[in-house]
Amino acid sequence: MTAWTKLRDGLQEIWVFGMALLWLLLAGCGGERKADPAAEAPPTSQVESAQDATIVTVSHPEQFPMTAAEARQATSQLVVTGVVAPDISRTVPVISVAAGRVVETKARLGDTVKKGQVLMRVQSADVSGAFSDYRKAVADEQLANTQLERAKLLYDKGAISQNDLQTSENAENKAKVDVETAREHLRVLGSGTEHPSGVVDIVAPISGVITDQQVTNAAGVQGLAATANPFTISDLSSVWILCDVYENDLANVHVGETADIKLSAYPDKTFGGKISNIGSVLDPSIRTVKVRIEVKNPGLMKVGMFVSAIFHGQKEETHQVVPASAILHLHDRDWVYVAAGDNKFKRIEIRAGATLPNNTQEVLSGLQSGQKVVTNALVLQNTVEQ
Repeated sequence: MTAWTKLRDGLQEIWVFGMALLWLLLAGCGGERKADPAAEAPPTSQVESAQDATIVTVSHPEQFPMTAAEARQATSQLVVTGVVAPDISRTVPVISVAAGRVVETKARLGDTVKKGQVLMRVQSADVSGAFSDYRKAVADEQLANTQLERAKLLYDKGAISQNDLQTSENAENKAKVDVETAREHLRVLGSGTEHPSGVVDIVAPISGVITDQQVTNAAGVQGLAATANPFTISDLSSVWILCDVYENDLANVHVGETADIKLSAYPDKTFGGKISNIGSVLDPSIRTVKVRIEVKNPGLMKVGMFVSAIFHGQKEETHQVVPASAILHLHDRDWVYVAAGDNKFKRIEIRAGATLPNNTQEVLSGLQSGQKVVTNALVLQNTVEQ
């Protein structure tokens, strides 16, 4: 075999091997692969429930004794919100009849004052002028009195006529009137006749609390022409509770009936009051009517405090009664804990009612008769928060 023949045979073998390799590559890439929907699909979402904040788990539930709610028959109640306001009939403005400049203030907003206590001192030209008029009137009266005595003496001796005597008597009477008028003018301005000072003391007309102040030292007062009174004093021994009652509930409220008042600041105390007025005008925006309750103030009620007023109706209703310690006051709401199984307790919201004897309290809604609650909710709450 020649060299040329060997070369040709080698080239043919290489070509056949190359073609076979190319065919294998084309066979592997030419076929279209089918997509697997399961592989390409997004992963399945798993829903995980968030932990209920009202459910708590304890290790030893037997440490928290429980008691069953008992049913109690009671009259229907209407609970509304209100605010403490001063009794307008017991609110008195402090005025200065004399115009002038304040030289000293001896009381300020929020102070408790007694009737007759000096609140401020005012330097007034009115007082100086009135005192000057008084002294002139006194001098004129003394002169008129001297002239009358002389006229009487002359009349007795026949030196003057009766008409001259009557003229002297008339002058004396007018001089006395002038003295009395000047003295009364000084008294109205707040000054007296015993000293010629131009400074007048402004005193409290009643005992109470200063609920408004419009003057300071060196301020000016304009007397009765002033647009604002220097002080306002309120007698807070009796206050008003102003409540908003929806028009749908007005049938349950009557003038003369009593109501129970609870202060947000002292939820464990209940005060009694009497409905004295039901407003004649309905607020068109919130559809409520102002109801006024008069309450004797034991000293705890401050003007502006929020309160809850409870009106008692005639309809009988069934309420639940639980120990007062079973009710938890949290975030201006009332709650109790009930058993939820597996060492768990669930906190449910209720609407608490009146406080009853033996440290018990009514539950107006949110609890069923016989349902068991934790006797001391505060102990459980503190245990959970630790």
